[in-house]
Amino acid sequence: MFNKIQEIFSIPELKRRVMFTLALLVVYRVGSHITTPGVDASVLTEFFARQRGTILGLYDLFAGGNLEKATIFALGIMPYISASIILQLFQAVIPYFEKLAKEGEEGRKKITQYTRYGTVVLSIVQGFGIAIFLEGMTGPSGQSAVMFPGWGFRILTVITLTAGTVFVMWLGEQITERGIGNGISLIITAGILASYPMDALNTYRAIQLGQMTPFKLVLILVMMILIIAGVIFVTQGQRRIPVQYAKRVVGRRVYGGQASHIPLSVNIAGVIPIIFAQSLIMFPGTIAALFPNVPFLQSITLILSPGHWVYVALYSLIIIFFTYFYTAIVLNPVDLADNMKKSGGFIPGIRPGKRTAEYIDRILTRITLPGAFFLAFIAVLPDLLITKANVPFYFGGTGLLIVVGVMLDTLRQVESHLLMRHYEGFVKHGRLRGRRG
Repeated sequence: MFNKIQEIFSIPELKRRVMFTLALLVVYRVGSHITTPGVDASVLTEFFARQRGTILGLYDLFAGGNLEKATIFALGIMPYISASIILQLFQAVIPYFEKLAKEGEEGRKKITQYTRYGTVVLSIVQGFGIAIFLEGMTGPSGQSAVMFPGWGFRILTVITLTAGTVFVMWLGEQITERGIGNGISLIITAGILASYPMDALNTYRAIQLGQMTPFKLVLILVMMILIIAGVIFVTQGQRRIPVQYAKRVVGRRVYGGQASHIPLSVNIAGVIPIIFAQSLIMFPGTIAALFPNVPFLQSITLILSPGHWVYVALYSLIIIFFTYFYTAIVLNPVDLADNMKKSGGFIPGIRPGKRTAEYIDRILTRITLPGAFFLAFIAVLPDLLITKANVPFYFGGTGLLIVVGVMLDTLRQVESHLLMRHYEGFVKHGRLRGRRG
């Protein structure tokens, strides 16, 4: 492994890309410690300590802890992710965006531009909502989180948070273009990894206080290694459908005749189903936190609290539903079969057209099921570890899937650079496959 790292820094272009990526991630983390003007960060920290199981806690995860501290990057990259998801849904239901998606590079550029505009609009709306939210926030002793409330603070907050989100979006695009790996994903990963040192410190304190034995810690570490291996296995898992292309004679040239395959991933939807499911399952708790004097809402919150069997069952079913739903949006068997037919391709033993679409849909339904169950298991794992095993840190869920997926994707890009220059990659046997979602 150390030899491979040395080889990375022996290639000037790859070294420059890696250093550029690390430098921009450092810039992002520095900005994560600059508080929005006019906000008392200590009041926010006390407030968010009570919001771990709400939508605010989920949002703060993707913001890398910036929302909890009300930094200039408090919105993080979530407006960009939301805009990207909205544009993806538009491509499935609005003919204009569906046409753009099929126009190749030019269509992709227009969709990217619309995503940027959507990011700015969402940032303005969410920034104003956060400004109003901060003005109404008070600490346990009654002190206000905002020193000078009013329209001046609201406008300044909207400008600051919107500029912060646009800057983070620009950092991500620069990393993707001039660095190594997917910039947006790496920024999210950097925010998630930033909490790991504190988790390690909390674990050390728990051992010192006798709340966790060394033997229990070893068992948990072994379990973590096995689960990470399982995540890698599922993320890399594919079902390859063989495709044969018929020979075509155009002039004096012969085209086609070769064999290929369609790689269908076990987890095409990625982490999106968990994000959707978390938003839904946490919504009642968020409403109940805003109205603490309504007994009915408090009863629902108790039932839907992490660790309760209703919460685990409902959360798992929602994830399985959204896995199939989002997979159907991302991959359309009819379009896949039509494109294959136009290019002269066919699946051996299956008629082109409708039969091919039905065959692909049947296989997709089967391989999505284990992926959906695995997503549900990973999603409920951290809540079970915390509530049942008293583990003093958060392991699993969206954060684990994002970190593992992004690391695999980044290693794949590094490996491609090494192999292009006749170096061995990180994996001697086989290749790291790309990921979707």
